[in-house]
Amino acid sequence: MKAVEIPEPGAEFEVVERDVPEPDAEEVRVAVEACGICHSDAFVKEGQWPGVDYPRVPGHEVAGRVDAVGEDVTEWEEGDRVGVGWHGGHCFTCDACRRGDFIACENAQVTGFDYDGGYAEYLTAPHEALAKIPDELDAVDAAPLLCAGITTFNSLRNSEARPGDLVAVQGVGGLGHLGIQYAYEAGFETVAVSTSPEKEDLAYELGADHFIDASEVDAGEELQSMGGAKVVLATAPSADAMSSIVSGVGVDGKLLTIAVPGEPLSVDVQPLVTGRRSVGGWPSGTPHASEDTLDFSALRDVTPKVETFSLEEADDAYAAMMDNEVRFRAVLVPE
Repeated sequence: MKAVEIPEPGAEFEVVERDVPEPDAEEVRVAVEACGICHSDAFVKEGQWPGVDYPRVPGHEVAGRVDAVGEDVTEWEEGDRVGVGWHGGHCFTCDACRRGDFIACENAQVTGFDYDGGYAEYLTAPHEALAKIPDELDAVDAAPLLCAGITTFNSLRNSEARPGDLVAVQGVGGLGHLGIQYAYEAGFETVAVSTSPEKEDLAYELGADHFIDASEVDAGEELQSMGGAKVVLATAPSADAMSSIVSGVGVDGKLLTIAVPGEPLSVDVQPLVTGRRSVGGWPSGTPHASEDTLDFSALRDVTPKVETFSLEEADDAYAAMMDNEVRFRAVLVPE
């Protein structure tokens, strides 16, 4: 098979020929139809994640079909449409797993980090890491939903926001353009916040009820003039942008970040105390949550805006993603 690997930390991608992997007893082999490129792939590319063995094939936004199953696998059959996301398996035996909190597994695996991912024609993954993909979703659309999609959808549905509440999405990019759609379809009064005024029309097209140009006005003040946000979903990895919008959180509201900036977040504590406000984060989710995300997306026609690339174009696709030139998700499609 053809695969794209990182030979060592910081190296360029290499397109190589490998043997098609055989699944172990509790694994499933997936024929990859599409694999999204995520900003988190930089952790593997640049050697910023501990314990990664090289060479490594990255990719944790994988959509495809079951090609073979291990002898102990009973829930999957050849031909099933499946996806593999960030959460690449859990141990079932640690304290978190015994509570059913698999995303917090002490021994959790990450697809494309702890084992080879989806920048390839095939991959093998633990049986518990797979999610069903509904027939209504195209593989290219489904792939980014297995990381960017589940993270935005899962964070909003687990927040304290309820239909009719004011929810602001900070950033109209790879995460934010999905967050706006999910917020709108969930019944929130949705505010798109961006420093790019040229994205205003797109924000309204995606479902925003309001648009705030943070390059011209104080976004926090604007949100307070609307009554304060129950949730500000921070999707752009800028600590300065997050710090500047905390003031827009309403009483009993939360700044909920799913983006991870490279620098610390500075927050004035007094307004948190006086307004019972909080700052928190949310990870992606388990395969069951991926299925919920995919089903909701199919039901409400929530899809990512994507640009597709071949495996041979992985370097260009990755560079375009890192330079914020892709609108809005880069997806590799094996030929």
